[in-house]
Amino acid sequence: MRVKNSNFVDYVKIFCRSGKGGAGSSHFRRDKTTAKGGPDGGDGGHGGSVIIRGNKQMWTLLHLRYQKHIFADHGGDGTGSNSFGKDGVSSYIEVPLGTIIKHAESGEVLFEITNDAEEITLVKGGMGGRGNSHFKSPTNQAPRYSQPGGDVIEDWFVLELKVLADIGLVGFPNAGKSTLLSVVSAAKPQIANYPFTTLVPNLGIVSYRDNQSFIMADIPGIIEGASEGKGLGLRFLRHIERNSTLLFMVPADSADISKEYEILLAELQKYNPELLDKDRILAISKSDMLDEELIAEIKEELPTDLPCLFISSVAQQGITELKDLIWKKLNE
Repeated sequence: MRVKNSNFVDYVKIFCRSGKGGAGSSHFRRDKTTAKGGPDGGDGGHGGSVIIRGNKQMWTLLHLRYQKHIFADHGGDGTGSNSFGKDGVSSYIEVPLGTIIKHAESGEVLFEITNDAEEITLVKGGMGGRGNSHFKSPTNQAPRYSQPGGDVIEDWFVLELKVLADIGLVGFPNAGKSTLLSVVSAAKPQIANYPFTTLVPNLGIVSYRDNQSFIMADIPGIIEGASEGKGLGLRFLRHIERNSTLLFMVPADSADISKEYEILLAELQKYNPELLDKDRILAISKSDMLDEELIAEIKEELPTDLPCLFISSVAQQGITELKDLIWKKLNE
């Protein structure tokens, strides 16, 4: 499913070409006093490379949607008087942290960018050819040959963004994930009472005690069958892979809280069984509509293999306890 009019782009396919190396020169020194001087051909310049660079200020691959061909400059040719050719200018592709680079045809993961200002060469520029002055020897005082520059390297690549966050919110549409994020952080996700209000992942920095903080990601709601591509499907399930802890959210008015949690868990397992190895927390949202008797009844039916809390983002109930538990999980 493609979301229209969205600035969040998490998948692009690009064509990259490095610069060709400049040719070395086969020149001989000639001036007023020297009719037949020795070889003085300069080296060719190196071709520019295409380099991926991490940028923590970016959060989308939108800038590459309309710039799918990235070329680096060719190196200049060497000339006489041992003058070297100019190196070609490299092209830099700035990407958000969490970007994975794959070979488009084979699907092989080449590398991933996780640090700000981290640089990795995607296609290396051709080496500059050596001029004939390099090939002078006692048995060959006047070499008439030089090296050509190295060839370009070109190929198609896929860039795929996986949101980097400490904790990811997992739940069906309308579980209250966006409301929680808006309450605990300065993020301003779109909130309304209908499914799939959240069409793109939203990130928020949650302030904690003693000026500490952690990053929370509101992942668009999962539906049953998401691992098979239904709803917003696979497009967003991959973002959960990068979260160290998963916060499952089920609303208090759900017909069967345990069953809803099991469905969410099953979708994650079908998509990637390794997701079940992550720390999990279950939050019963919209709990301000429950009285103590109902809470006691629901507690009897909740899963026993993970911590469960009752919260209300609107009424600010259980939010401090939730943040304490998240911080404990993140620092275990």
